[in-house]
Amino acid sequence: ADALNALAADKRLQDGLRRRQQPTVLTPHPLEAARLLGNSTAAVQADRLAAAQALAERFGAVVVLKGSGSVVAAPGRTPSINPTGNALLATAGTGDVLAGFVAAHLAAGSCAWEAACHAVYQHGALADAWPAGQALTASALARAAS
Repeated sequence: ADALNALAADKRLQDGLRRRQQPTVLTPHPLEAARLLGNSTAAVQADRLAAAQALAERFGAVVVLKGSGSVVAAPGRTPSINPTGNALLATAGTGDVLAGFVAAHLAAGSCAWEAACHAVYQHGALADAWPAGQALTASALARAAS
């Protein structure tokens, strides 16, 4: 989150991100997306597909706009809405677990689009299968993936 906030506030970082050669996946929640786009959270939430696509085009990156029906977008591609996940993922640190899943898929050789789509699905499926009455914490979520 701090990296996304720094990116939103620094034009040089934004320019550097657009010029980089490595695959990049950004995983903002709606408030972070609003900061990156220079608009409001309400505007992001009013059209999540357009917001995710605008971020992907602006930064030349794959974007996962987190939230109910997380959106995966990339330049020149039709956005995808992830069918898995629930409100349990609104727990502190679970976005870091998602970023770790994305990194693991990238390290295994997936392209950025596939890494993001698989990671978001996996992340949400783990939450959907979470035992009722058991607290979902970021560390428990990460352990459940292994």
